[in-house]
Amino acid sequence: MDPLGYGMHIRQIALVARDLEPTVAALCDALGVDICHRDPGVGEFGLHNALMTIGDTFLEVVSPTRDGTTAGRLLQRRGGDGGYMVIFETDDLPAARARVAAAQVRTVWEIELPDISTIHLHPRDIGAAIVSIDQPTPAGEWRWAGPSWRDSRRTDRVISIVGAELAAVDPLAMATRWAEVLGLGAPEAIDGGRYRVALASGELRFAPVADDRGEGLTTFDVQGAAGQSPADLELCGTRIRIV
Repeated sequence: MDPLGYGMHIRQIALVARDLEPTVAALCDALGVDICHRDPGVGEFGLHNALMTIGDTFLEVVSPTRDGTTAGRLLQRRGGDGGYMVIFETDDLPAARARVAAAQVRTVWEIELPDISTIHLHPRDIGAAIVSIDQPTPAGEWRWAGPSWRDSRRTDRVISIVGAELAAVDPLAMATRWAEVLGLGAPEAIDGGRYRVALASGELRFAPVADDRGEGLTTFDVQGAAGQSPADLELCGTRIRIV
């Protein structure tokens, strides 16, 4: 049984920042969370990073360490810090691979390890962000957060990442594309030209582009702990909704 709910759900959100350490410090302070891991493996992509635990989900910040990286190009294209990746956990990666192939979506990176299998999808083929689909073994583990991430959990302020919103030139078309590739239900119209796609736990939203930054991951939602008031934060070029 998948501890976060059957099927596809957000397990990790990644943001990109020009300056890693002050951004991570601000996020830890605002959300009441701790760093659980710094992954040397992201050096393959010309990055350094830090991951923070939010219950059993994760917030990552990456920052370029050399020129010519995908993250660096995104910083330039969108005029500063912002959303970078939406990383999903699935209980059926072979089915996800079949959908990706049928939709003619390119993969930009993949790996098969004893404890996790992963595919990264080309953002131009799905829109707005890099999408990663991961199947850990067993369900609920998370190699990318290091071997002792559970020891870093603090849930007095926030307990889980539960949603994300992406800006699109054509929100319905992008919502339909993401739903097709992720094996989700049809988009539902909500308000202001936005569309909602339900996940096994949580949701994705697709909204019209509202500024000159263009398409991208603009917002993510975090479930607040009991007694925590709803709030909106602006950090790392991203809106964080505590719901």
